[in-house]
Amino acid sequence: MSTSAAKLKLPSGPSRHVYDVIVLGSQVGGALAAALLAKRNHRVLLVEHDGMGPGYEHDGFVLPYAPFVAPPLKAMPAVDEALNELGLSTAIGRALRPHAPELQLVLPRNRVDLSGDAARRRAELTREFGEAGEGIQGALAGSAAQHEATDAFFKAGPQLPPDGFFEGWKLKGQIKEHPALDATPRLAGEEPALSLVRGLLPFLVHLEKPSAPLAHTRALSQVLTAPSTYPGGMDALRDVLTRRLTELGGDVLGRDNPAGFIVEELAFDGSKFSGVKLVRSDTLYRASCLVTATDSGALRRLVTDKKHHRGLLEHLDQSNIKSLLFSVNWVVPEAALPRGMGELVLVDTQDPELGPLLVQQHPARTAATTGHKDVEGVRVVCAGAFVPASAREEGEEHLQALAKRIDEHLDRLMPFTKQRRALRSVPYLDAGGVRGSRLMPHPLYSFETEAFLGVTGLKQRTPAKNVILAGREVLPGLGLEGELLAGMRAARLVQEMLKKKDPLKG
Repeated sequence: MSTSAAKLKLPSGPSRHVYDVIVLGSQVGGALAAALLAKRNHRVLLVEHDGMGPGYEHDGFVLPYAPFVAPPLKAMPAVDEALNELGLSTAIGRALRPHAPELQLVLPRNRVDLSGDAARRRAELTREFGEAGEGIQGALAGSAAQHEATDAFFKAGPQLPPDGFFEGWKLKGQIKEHPALDATPRLAGEEPALSLVRGLLPFLVHLEKPSAPLAHTRALSQVLTAPSTYPGGMDALRDVLTRRLTELGGDVLGRDNPAGFIVEELAFDGSKFSGVKLVRSDTLYRASCLVTATDSGALRRLVTDKKHHRGLLEHLDQSNIKSLLFSVNWVVPEAALPRGMGELVLVDTQDPELGPLLVQQHPARTAATTGHKDVEGVRVVCAGAFVPASAREEGEEHLQALAKRIDEHLDRLMPFTKQRRALRSVPYLDAGGVRGSRLMPHPLYSFETEAFLGVTGLKQRTPAKNVILAGREVLPGLGLEGELLAGMRAARLVQEMLKKKDPLKG
């Protein structure tokens, strides 16, 4: 038989084929759950399946899929505790760094640097807005402090979202003890600058239309304390957790193989999950339970027997993608950028369809054989805006038109830069060989489930009793913190399910 006719198989994975838990997907909550479970003496296999990688390659450059803004760790105390358990809190906290200035606002007639220093920020706002500047300063300072009033609630580890009557009853009692959860947003003013700052919210959470106060306040408040960046973005943060998992004895099937490790289907024994089968592999990796950290639509496609798992599918169908973050990258010489342009810029486009444009600068990197290297004196300017999810079905011409509109705003923001541009790239059009789910680095959802505190989505426990969700659809109104909290709770639920003793507790 010729080589071309032989069945192409993936390189062999780990020799172990039976685990306590399999974590499926590349979202950061799954990586945290996997690392915590390995630390607590469970046998863990992480299958990335939909890993986005450290960016995509285009004409020799490695480019981001979208802007990524994170709060400092001190603004997420419960998450900080989990990372401390893994021995990662200090390293991740040091790697996160604020932008310079922290945030820049560009309005039709104003450009404002929102420095982390209160006196400088007040002077800047007064210079641009006169007497109104003091009120804007007060609203921003009040908003940046709002998350602290709700920290105690999240540090207590509430069952959020609750599953069943008793969890719901207990949660409602806890909520009554924390009136700050229902506090009025401090950025409620009508000044254009405050309206623009509110426009940062969709880039931080995963809800199409946040309704309750907490969904408007917590994630935005956390970021406004110090809008931070993690070198390499969300994926690099997930990589730190994945490396810790392997150090703790867990196994990973990830993107170190060029073909990737993609799951073909989930296997069930009756109504219970039993294992995963990979594309181009005869091996069935078995486990007592499954933690999923991939979008519900991607998970749904892995359930091949639709008839016998209708409850699970109906559970996943309660989530709907409404919008996606659509980005454009420009690679330009640093010297061509306007003097004073910030590393993180929020632009009022005056375009009712695009809305605010978030622009983030990154060091340019090349795909060198020895690893990704920064290119001295060259920057990547990544600009993103939200468009309807239906844009994916309207064809390349429509997507090119969207990209051109973003180009026009970048040209106004950075006049005379376009002529010196080394590369213009659109992830949705130029990330060759990338599957659809990877092109949604930050979708916005709506849900058919009850939203507790306005921040919850899909319940973590599913009708397939040993399938637990740990993705961004669990606590979409809390953004990055929500993903990490979902991973922490998923780890606890697995421990309860397996009833395996934690060696750290005697």
